[in-house]
Amino acid sequence: MRSIAREAAFQAVFARLLGGDLTAPERAKVYLKLKLGEDDKAFAERLVSTVREHFEELSATIAAAVKRFADYRIYTADKAILLIALAEIVYFDDIPPVVSVNEAVALAKKYSTENSADFVNGVLGGIINV
Repeated sequence: MRSIAREAAFQAVFARLLGGDLTAPERAKVYLKLKLGEDDKAFAERLVSTVREHFEELSATIAAAVKRFADYRIYTADKAILLIALAEIVYFDDIPPVVSVNEAVALAKKYSTENSADFVNGVLGGIINV
């Protein structure tokens, strides 16, 4: 299930933002714990590698969308969620942007603050409606 694959990707991107990139064996443990099938592992890996490859560009897009917040004021979990969703929106043509936004909001509800879902929704909505 891609929602669970996004959770796995979130954990890897979150760890990277905290300064500890997960190694391939560490990601494999996460995938095993979340009981991902082969297709979902591949999807999670594709998300993680896309965020890694386009990190600066994705971060700049997020920073431009949240002009009133300095980058350091964005919760780390929210930034990880935004990076994953934006990577999907920009680089995954097979996923409608509204699906990426909805999945990001669900991740924010599960892993971040009570206001994060609205924040994530607003930032991504602003980006896709430009």
